[in-house]
Amino acid sequence: MSENRSDGVDHLKRSINWKQGMAIALGVPLLILPSLGYLPMYVSAAAILVWGLSVLQGFLQNAAYAEMATTFPKASGLPGFAQLVFRSENYKGKYDKGKLIGGFTAWSYWFGWNPILAIFAILVGGYLHGLFPVLGETFSEYQLALIAGVVIFGGLFVVNWFGLKDGAMLGYILAAISLIPLVILAVAPFATGHVEMANITGSWWPTDWAWDLHHILMLFGIFGIAQWSACAWETAAIYGPEYKNPGKDVPKALLACGLICLVLYVLLQTAVIGVLGVEGVQAEAVSPLIPVAQATFGEAGSIITIIMLVAAMVLIIQTAYLGSSRAMHSMSAEGNLPKFIGKTNRQGTPFVAMLIIGAFNLVLISMGNAAAILAASAIGYTLANGISLFAYVKAKKHPAFASLERPFKAPKGWKHVALTFGLFNVPLCVVGVVYLNSLEIGWTSTWVGFLVLALYLPIWLYSQHESRRASRKAAAVHVPDRDTADSEKVLDPTSVM
Repeated sequence: MSENRSDGVDHLKRSINWKQGMAIALGVPLLILPSLGYLPMYVSAAAILVWGLSVLQGFLQNAAYAEMATTFPKASGLPGFAQLVFRSENYKGKYDKGKLIGGFTAWSYWFGWNPILAIFAILVGGYLHGLFPVLGETFSEYQLALIAGVVIFGGLFVVNWFGLKDGAMLGYILAAISLIPLVILAVAPFATGHVEMANITGSWWPTDWAWDLHHILMLFGIFGIAQWSACAWETAAIYGPEYKNPGKDVPKALLACGLICLVLYVLLQTAVIGVLGVEGVQAEAVSPLIPVAQATFGEAGSIITIIMLVAAMVLIIQTAYLGSSRAMHSMSAEGNLPKFIGKTNRQGTPFVAMLIIGAFNLVLISMGNAAAILAASAIGYTLANGISLFAYVKAKKHPAFASLERPFKAPKGWKHVALTFGLFNVPLCVVGVVYLNSLEIGWTSTWVGFLVLALYLPIWLYSQHESRRASRKAAAVHVPDRDTADSEKVLDPTSVM
């Protein structure tokens, strides 16, 4: 059962170990699927190198996040860390600007993960439309995507209503259905001799590539888009308040997810380009795995691949659904979203947040363009990573956090590594993603992204009004309000332990 807090928000329940956390996060290795044909459009076979470097970037960033997760075991991953660290110790005036920064970081993270539900529901609708001609005669791709969204979101809501352990069990099942065939598909082309290394070495960079400002901005954008997939295994840390032993479970779950991503991302992109060549990949940019399966296993292989991909997409949606709902719960707990969003059921599931996320994504599906939605969400995800790394630097340097126990510590001097990658994300990758979006999709997705991010300000202002109103009611019965107490004393580190 969830524990009740005095501020009206419920605690999450500690019920999972590192294996279960890893199982839930195993949707992340599959995030490469919509980008297998995307990166070679810009950097040809060098996409293999981009994936490898991006996963290594994830190891460097996630070492900082693992330390934060064990230092603040009640915080839900990146959104929780940022909100706790940036919260002002002694603010004066109507609003706490530090709290706004932390809340905006969490909101950006939420927007980075949340649209995954709509993106993959659209892709599922497209696959079903192509796999079953009878469905194509009855329904449009949009209708199939909407139906898929309702069925998948509703099914996952029911399964996860009973707690995170059941979500982890679903993760185990879907991982077996999707990850194992995906590994086979990554390895089989090498074993059968279908991979031609000349397809890679002969097309390492585009023939018109030049190291000018245009291409450098494109490269920053490509790394920003790749990070959306290749670094996203940090989501294993967002279940910090639900691990039985966060000091040991979080680093193990992160390491396991990272190793799986490193192997799969490099192997899959190598196999796809090695079999089809760069031009062949560009011709099948939406799903290049299908012709790879056809070449390796025949027509039956392509059908099996589509079925596997649909299962994989359900797993990705499961990962995003749970991660984004925890982000909203964390924001509500910190007073950065309305309190009702933080409500949980008896099993500790933040069901109100899950309902809001499901409804929001059904609206997003109406956009009908998965690439545009991804481009917008990548802006939020890149912002969240950059600001969260700055939060790590502050947590290492600020005296208020000096006495906290750190069961896991990143290597000495890691704050410099975190600062470097924080600046790499903000502003470089953010500018690059915006530039890349303007070249390929136009400015619509960028404006959508910034509009959703900007909507946080009025929501946050309402949340502060709600908190002050609760403070006045508490003062009337001589009960000290948490936010008021925090504003009158230096942050007590034990309050976040």
